[in-house]
Amino acid sequence: MARSIRPDAVLVQAVIAGALSFAHLHDLAAAAGQSGWKAWAYPISVDLLLVAAWRRLRSDGPSRLAWCWFLVALVASLGANIATAGFLDLADPPALLRLGVAGWPALAFLGGTLLAHSPAPHPAGDRVPVPPAPAPDPDPQPEPETEPAPALEPETAPALPAADPAPAPAVAVPAALVDHARKVAADHETRTGQPIDTDTLRARLGVPPHLADAIAAQLA
Repeated sequence: MARSIRPDAVLVQAVIAGALSFAHLHDLAAAAGQSGWKAWAYPISVDLLLVAAWRRLRSDGPSRLAWCWFLVALVASLGANIATAGFLDLADPPALLRLGVAGWPALAFLGGTLLAHSPAPHPAGDRVPVPPAPAPDPDPQPEPETEPAPALEPETAPALPAADPAPAPAVAVPAALVDHARKVAADHETRTGQPIDTDTLRARLGVPPHLADAIAAQLA
C-alpha cells in the first residue's frame, strides 16, 4: 500500500529558503561578471560545501575542520543574501566582490577535498583498552639456588715453531780489494807468524765490519 505524502512545514520552509538563497547567489555571481552556466554553478558550489560540512559534523562529531568550512559557506551564502538586498550597487560591483567571486572556486575545491579526505577522529569508545599490569605476588617463592658452573680454563694455543733466521745478505767485494787484502794478510803472517784476524784486517784496510767479515770469509 502506497504511503500518503503529507506536506511538512519544515520541509516547505527549507525549500523556499534554499531557492531564495540560490537565486541571490546567482544574481551576485552574474553581477560580478560570471555569466551563463558559471553564474548558476556558484550557488550549487556554496550549498554543496555547506551540506558537506554539516554532514561531517553530524557523522564524525564536532571538529575544527568541519566548523571552519561550515562557517565559510554560511558567510558566503549570507553575504550574497545581504548584498542583493540593496546594500551594493549590482550594476557596478566593487573590486573586492569581483575578487571574492573569482577566487571562490579554488576555495571551495580546497574545502571539499579536505572534508572528503581528512581522517575522522576516532571516538573514545573505539580505542583498544590497554590491559592493566599484573599485580605483584604478595608471597613470592624463593628461587632454587643453582650451583655456579665451573670456570673453564682458557685453552693455550700451541706454540708455533720458531722460524729460521734469515740468512744475511751476501756482500759483494771487489776483486781488487780481495787481492789487496791477500797481500796484507800475507805480510802480517810473515811478520807475526800467525794468520791475520778480522779486526786487524779491518783496521789495516779501513773498511766497515760487515765488509771485513766478507773479505775474511774469502781469504779463509
